[in-house]
Amino acid sequence: MDANDLEHRARTVSRCIPPELVSRLLAHGHAAVVADRAGRGEWFCAQAWARLLAERGCPAEATAVLAPYAATGRWTAVVALAELLEAWGRVDEAIETVRARTALGHPNGLEHYARLLARHGRAAEAFDLLLPHVGKSSIADVLVDIAHVTDRDEEAAELLTARVDAHRCSDFPWCCNGFDTDTALGLLATIRERQGRVDEAIALLARRRFASSNGHDQLAELLARHDRIDELRTYAAGDGRDAAAERLAQLLEERGDVPGAIAVYRQHSGRAHSAPGLARLLARHGRGEEALGTLRARADAHSGDDWTLHALVDQYLAQGRPADGLAHLDALATLRNGEEAWDLYRLRLPLLAAHLGVDAAIAQARSHPEGTTSYAASDLAQLLTTAGRTEEAVAALRLHEGENLDTLAEQLVVLGRVEEALALHRYTEPLPPLVPTVRLWADEPPR
Repeated sequence: MDANDLEHRARTVSRCIPPELVSRLLAHGHAAVVADRAGRGEWFCAQAWARLLAERGCPAEATAVLAPYAATGRWTAVVALAELLEAWGRVDEAIETVRARTALGHPNGLEHYARLLARHGRAAEAFDLLLPHVGKSSIADVLVDIAHVTDRDEEAAELLTARVDAHRCSDFPWCCNGFDTDTALGLLATIRERQGRVDEAIALLARRRFASSNGHDQLAELLARHDRIDELRTYAAGDGRDAAAERLAQLLEERGDVPGAIAVYRQHSGRAHSAPGLARLLARHGRGEEALGTLRARADAHSGDDWTLHALVDQYLAQGRPADGLAHLDALATLRNGEEAWDLYRLRLPLLAAHLGVDAAIAQARSHPEGTTSYAASDLAQLLTTAGRTEEAVAALRLHEGENLDTLAEQLVVLGRVEEALALHRYTEPLPPLVPTVRLWADEPPR
């Protein structure tokens, strides 16, 4: 075994026992199986078994489980071993473990090494270590965090200001290692806010080209933290400010202004996520019929919007009205000339089960043109599992075993058929021995 092989298995979750199956084995009392496979090249087993040993107060045994994997040089294993050593107070060993692998050039090594040093009284050393590499976004993130500990905020701010002034993105992210102007502005704003210079932080964030990333809006969060609600209201009113509007509604609800929160959602009713957000708010405050009305209106206007349909089905189920939910889905299907692809039809399954029973739901589902496909089998098995009919779920999955290996294996474990479950993830070539393939300990410090 070598680091590349381990990395490929973990990244693709192939030729290995997947983490979900490991969790299922442990949950059903098969720790001995996990321990055995941990010693036979199964990384996810080793990771889980070491964690369990650590929780049981057996650090030496946990370290012994991870050591062969870390010896291959694989970064994830090195980090897992270092975190275990750190948790048990063996800080010098943890630092040396990460330092050695970092010295061999892992792209994420320097960031982890710097944070580890900073956590243990060596923040100034970590800051100096990062300075030559600050052109990378992830390095800059760590530098800004550590700057606060070392009282070097202004030094970090000067570097970020230079980046903002000098860099012109031409082909993000390729032109700048992900460290674009927006990122620099956000980090600089973080420094200014913790210095108490909130107005400057707001002005910096207002200069960004893109307001939010992954549903997070830094300016909206800043305004909410400082209770600048009028400014947040104005900011949320702009185009493309869904995350800001959501944060404003949350803030108003937290302050007891439920009508105000409802008004924010209704003001932005044309946005895709506003209807589900408003419906959840209404339902939390005992206004279930209004919640359904909000979602029905959105679904009628956008009949193919599965985000809204999922929320609508959940509301009908939560209110114990599956028949009404089915009637509404029927009406929407009529608008599509009765055609309903499985991706939409599958939303009916929990409603059918609640209204007519699981058997009737399965019978109707199998009459669908796609009802005998592998992906339909997965949905039907989920329905059976929820009803406690695991044997039947396994039978349904067996019909399309190749496409449902992971789910089938997990259900077999529930039934105690562990060897059958593991056999689904067995590959024919023998496991190579656990031996180092790179030199873990290095003499040169990170540069």
